[in-house]
Amino acid sequence: MNPSTAFAWLTNGAALPWAEVPEGSVADFLSATRAALDRGGRLASLFGVPEGEGVRLVVVLALDADNALAVGRSQPVQGPFPSLTPTHPQAHLFERELWEQHGLVPAGHPWLKPVRQDHGAGPAVGDFFRVDGPELHEVAVGPVHAGIIEPGHFRFQCAGEEVLHLEIALGYQHRGIEEGLVGGPHRASVCQVETVAGDTTIAHATAYAHLIEALAGSEAPLQAQWLRALALELERLANHTGDLGALANDVAFLPTSAACGKLRGEFLNLTALLCGNRFGRRLVRPGGCGFGAEPERLAQLRERLESALAEVEQATAWLWDAASVRARFEHTGRVSPQQAAEIGLVGPAARACGLVRDVRFDHPTGWHRLAQVPVAVWPEGDVFARARVRWLEIQRSGEFLMQQLGAAPDGDMHIALPPSAPDTLAVALVEGWRGEVCHVALTDAQGRFRRYKLTDPSFHNWTGLALALRGQAISDFPLCNKSFNLSYCGFDL
Repeated sequence: MNPSTAFAWLTNGAALPWAEVPEGSVADFLSATRAALDRGGRLASLFGVPEGEGVRLVVVLALDADNALAVGRSQPVQGPFPSLTPTHPQAHLFERELWEQHGLVPAGHPWLKPVRQDHGAGPAVGDFFRVDGPELHEVAVGPVHAGIIEPGHFRFQCAGEEVLHLEIALGYQHRGIEEGLVGGPHRASVCQVETVAGDTTIAHATAYAHLIEALAGSEAPLQAQWLRALALELERLANHTGDLGALANDVAFLPTSAACGKLRGEFLNLTALLCGNRFGRRLVRPGGCGFGAEPERLAQLRERLESALAEVEQATAWLWDAASVRARFEHTGRVSPQQAAEIGLVGPAARACGLVRDVRFDHPTGWHRLAQVPVAVWPEGDVFARARVRWLEIQRSGEFLMQQLGAAPDGDMHIALPPSAPDTLAVALVEGWRGEVCHVALTDAQGRFRRYKLTDPSFHNWTGLALALRGQAISDFPLCNKSFNLSYCGFDL
């Protein structure tokens, strides 16, 4: 199959009839996918669609340099198929998921095991990689942790204090969100999407809204797109500020820890000022937004935002000026640019490795087509770089918000949408605060969801945390873990 004809080309937030998605044999499909990945594409999504006695493979490739998405499908697969993972490691979790969900075996996969559950029998634990030898030992952490956090299991292979290998097993909580969305859209669908990862409510709800609007052949009003962009950047500010405080706490630097903990709440309260909910629930809806924005409320938001940004600047100045902090952050938990590209890192974790990878820049949609936020990049790939990228993004998101609050567009905040198109595929990417959120929907003959595929940025990035620990002291794990701050529930769908 000619690579130029193997895929349909889309812009972000667009849809096309299922019949127009190019179809090839499994061999041709995989060959074209490999060729696209070799040319710099990356896997945004790879999933199965049951059809007859087999399962079609569907791929969504992000071609960042071209600001384009490529979509292709295979003929129905019934038996094993050649694995992409040996040559393109970013496929490893996607292929394990295909095996777990559909029983399709990626032949040649180097470590085939469940992603989330052992074929319905329980969490994806067991069959861990073992390093044997004199004076080597194994440390198991979790799934129950000290603190009110979600469950996840970490298995360390160590030589003394040095970590030789870390394996991460998730799958301890299943909410059945992807399965629950099938048959929608219905009244509960947007609420289900908002709970994929509670701290990423705005990003997931925005991706869902873009999908529904694409399937309806419509677009949200300009003022609603503007308000969504504001909420998305407020979500980024709250979480990045909280993360800097948590990183400070992990190295016992209490001034920044205390200040950022309080300031995270300030940014959450600004989101509540927009919609009455600190995490932004009920704000983003297909067709627009569920709440308006009166001039008086926007003026109050601007005033409080300006004050909070000034306080964050002071709190982080203490952090960067502390030699003890830099000594713990620098050269700790490094991921090289080559590793980051190979495993498909996204978001701040990728940008901290020097990769210019940001949906707002590469695949802008909504208001970000009109007003962009500069991409923040740092080259070292260590804890310091991941912290520094967060600080740069706080500055740039803050500047973006202050500019936008001074020039609100006029118009409606919501429009009624026609029914979703039947037998149609739609794709939406949103740059959440952790990185790329990807939603893909395929409708049936009645315009209902036949398949809904979610990819939270944590799905791409957990492997990065495992690589960051290699060669580190096991006592560096809390700091490295917090520098990624990935979501268990965003992974455990």
